[in-house]
Amino acid sequence: MQCPDCNGQVATFDVPENLREHLPKPVPTAGLCTRCLALHPTDEGGDPEFIDLEAFPEDPDAAISLAIAIGLLDSLALNRASIETLFRRVAEAGEDPFLALDRLSTSGAVQPRVDLVARKQQIEQLMSS
Repeated sequence: MQCPDCNGQVATFDVPENLREHLPKPVPTAGLCTRCLALHPTDEGGDPEFIDLEAFPEDPDAAISLAIAIGLLDSLALNRASIETLFRRVAEAGEDPFLALDRLSTSGAVQPRVDLVARKQQIEQLMSS
């Protein structure tokens, strides 16, 4: 699938029932653009294959939680609770979501719609208070 925003490749995945509430629209399948990091509902899913995004955890549950959280970063004010919950899930799986943001922000292949460095700092501040 191609991203409707930037025409990049979208990594599609099945969204577990317990994570659908964090999506803008609860859908069974979604995708994250591997270029602009936009989150989209999709018609197909499957196991997450973030091949182009080496910053992603190998654990599928952690990868899906991180993908949804990153897709929500464009509106921190509206999505704060979901982002915090998803970041905690990633951390509980033994992965560092903040390190993943660092890696994505320095990747030459990624051209995110949001400033990942600024969002990382904001989320760290919100989660530490």
